Amino acid sequence: MRRLNDSAYEMLTAEVKRLVKGPLEEVRKDIVLRRLTKFCLQEGTPLTYAELKAEIEDVFPEFDDKVLKKAARVNRGLGILGRIKTVAISTAVAAGSLWLVNLPYPMIRWPVSRVAPILLLPSFMSMDHNYRQAISLVQQADQLVNQATSAQDIELGAERVQQSQKHLDRLPVWFLGYYPQAYCSWISCTWRFTYDEFEIARKDIGRMEAQLFQEQNALDGLDAGIDAVEAAQQQYEDATSPSEKTDATVAWQAGIDTLNEIPPETLAGRIAQSKLKAYRRDLEEVTGTLAGGNRAATLIQAAKEFAWTASTEAQDAPFPPEVWQRIAGLWQQAIDRLEQVPVEDSGYTEAQRILAEYQNKLGVVEARLIQEQRSQAALESAQFKNVSLTARVEQTQLNTAQYASELQSILNDLGKVEEGTTVYESAQQLIQAIQARLQQIDS
Repeated sequence: MRRLNDSAYEMLTAEVKRLVKGPLEEVRKDIVLRRLTKFCLQEGTPLTYAELKAEIEDVFPEFDDKVLKKAARVNRGLGILGRIKTVAISTAVAAGSLWLVNLPYPMIRWPVSRVAPILLLPSFMSMDHNYRQAISLVQQADQLVNQATSAQDIELGAERVQQSQKHLDRLPVWFLGYYPQAYCSWISCTWRFTYDEFEIARKDIGRMEAQLFQEQNALDGLDAGIDAVEAAQQQYEDATSPSEKTDATVAWQAGIDTLNEIPPETLAGRIAQSKLKAYRRDLEEVTGTLAGGNRAATLIQAAKEFAWTASTEAQDAPFPPEVWQRIAGLWQQAIDRLEQVPVEDSGYTEAQRILAEYQNKLGVVEARLIQEQRSQAALESAQFKNVSLTARVEQTQLNTAQYASELQSILNDLGKVEEGTTVYESAQQLIQAIQARLQQIDS
C-alpha cells in the first residue's frame, strides 16, 4: 500500500496551489509537492494527519487544518471508521505516553532515547519544525529588508523577524549538543543542535532586529522631514510680510536638514535623496526672491527713519533758513534711499508710492525755506531803510512829502514779510511804528 494515495495527493495539491499567490511562492510549492510525490511512490503505512502536517506546515504554516484532516481520512481508507472507539482509546493512551516521555526533562528523555528513541519523535518533529521556520523566516526578512522598495516591505520584514524569534524561542536550549540520529537519518534533518548553530541563528535575528530598528527610525525621520518641508512651503505661500516669509524659509531649511541626517544606506535615505534635490532647488528660488524683497524692505525702512526724523524736526515751525535746509536734507536722504530700490524687487511698487509722498513733503519744506529767506530779506531791507531814514532826519531837515514817501517805502518792504515766518512778529511791530509816524505827519 502506498503511503499517500492519489485522492489525498490531489486534495493536498489543490490546497497548495490555492495558497500560492505569486512567482516568489513557487519555491515553497515545489518543496511540498516533491515531498508528497515521494510518499506517493513509497510503500508502507499510510501517512497520518500528524505526519502530513509535519511535512507541510513548516513550509505552509497557513495550510488549512481541515484539508489536512480530510486528506488523512481519505488516505487511510474507509475501514478505519469501524474501529473509531479502539483507535480513540489507543490514541489517547499513546498520546499520554508520548506526552510524558517528551517532557523537556533530561532525566526522562535520556533513558528513553537509549531504549526507544522513536518515542521522542514528536519533540524531534517540533524542534525540526521550529528550526526550519526560524531559518526560513529570517531569510525572508533579510530579503524584504535589504531589497525593500516601500515602507510596507519593512513592516512585513519586521513581522517575519518576530515570527522567527518565536520559533527560535521554542527550541529546547537545554537540549543543545544532542543530535537525534535516528529521527534525522529518517527525515533528513537540515539542522544540528549545537551551540554554534543556535548562536548563529540568534545573531541573524539580532542583526535583523537592529537593521529593522534603524530602518524604522529612518522612516520616522523621513516622515518628519517631508512634513516639515511641506508645512514650510505652505507657510511661505500664506505669508503676507517679508519677516513671515523669512521664518518660513528657516523652517524649510530645517526640514531639509532633517532629511540630510537620514542614513543614505536605508530605504528612507534613498527616498530622501530623491526628494532633496527638488526641495533645495525650490528653496533657492524663493530665497533669491526673498533676498530682493529684504533689500527693498531695508531701503524702505531706512527711508522711513529719515522721514520720521524730518517730520519730528518740522513740528515746531517756523524755523530759520538753516533749520529748513537741514529738514530738506533729511527728506532728500529718504528720497535717495527709495530711489535705490531696483525695479525687479518685490518692494518696488511700495517704494514708488512712498517716494511720491516724500517728494511732495520735500517740496513743501523747500517752499517754506524760500518763504523764510524772502521774509528775512524784506525785513532786513525795511530795517536798513528805517535806520538810514532816522539818521538822515537827525542830520538834515526833510520835507514832509519826502519823509512820508520813504516811510511808505519801508511799509512796502514790511508787507513782503509773510505770515508763518520767524520774522513776521518783528515785521508787524515795525509796521505799527511806521504807521504811527505817518499818522503824526498827517495830523
